[in-house]
Amino acid sequence: VATVQCAGNRRAEMRATRNLKGLEWRGGAIGNAEWAGAKLCDVLKAAGIDENDERLRHVHFEGLDTDPSNSPYGASIPIEKAIDPRGDVLLAYEMNGETLNRDHGYPVRVIVPGVAGARNVKWLGRIYVSDVESDSHWQQNDYKGFNPSTDWDTVDFTKSPAIQDMPVTSSICSPAGGSKVTGGQELTVSGYAWSGGGRAIVRVDLTADGGKTWTQADSLVQDSARHPRHWGWTVWTGKVKIPEGVDSAEVWSKAVDSSYNVQPESFSNIWNLRGVLSNAYCRLKLSVQN
Repeated sequence: VATVQCAGNRRAEMRATRNLKGLEWRGGAIGNAEWAGAKLCDVLKAAGIDENDERLRHVHFEGLDTDPSNSPYGASIPIEKAIDPRGDVLLAYEMNGETLNRDHGYPVRVIVPGVAGARNVKWLGRIYVSDVESDSHWQQNDYKGFNPSTDWDTVDFTKSPAIQDMPVTSSICSPAGGSKVTGGQELTVSGYAWSGGGRAIVRVDLTADGGKTWTQADSLVQDSARHPRHWGWTVWTGKVKIPEGVDSAEVWSKAVDSSYNVQPESFSNIWNLRGVLSNAYCRLKLSVQN
């Protein structure tokens, strides 16, 4: 079981802080599935790759899809992730017990669990090992993070590493934003949480009064895999008390993973010009009836 999440998931929430470039993803650029296929480490060994050869540092993936210049989609991951049996990188040809369909990368796609979706190349056409990272646009000039003061006039993509492991995140899926709720009453909220790098979710904290008081989700539904090989998401449910005497309220969620990484409070402090790594508290705005 592994989650695949776009590095730009929840970008729309970051854009609300300051404008940026990228698709208007809210919380839906993520999915969780059971995958089946051949382990990449076994394929590399069968091909004669020597894991002790220090010249080999990156494994490249090229898709059969091409851009307008006829260049294939490409990405690479470190050899340490690729060659490790516990890294669980998969050349997947089944999804949820069925043959992989075209939308999800038929006939074969690579699943790199815990890593940004951009490295999980679909419609896989070529794999090779190299001493250098992929030179594709999506590895070198996209899917990288920068500080909030970096803009399109000052950005230098050579100064930041390509995103691999993803940070901890959560999203509130129910109720919908703008829903009418009753002040003084308990409200049931639910959503998902996930962390990259094989880290499990251990807690989801919730507040409806701006962080004055906190509770935590009382239900965490997740698969049984342990840190550091927990690749799937967690579906959570919890309750918060809606304040009285107010016209509106915000419910916040923040997830904590098995390394005790926690989501940052503010998007303004993690803003970047491409809207990636958008993992601040999820804030659900509600209309309150008293």
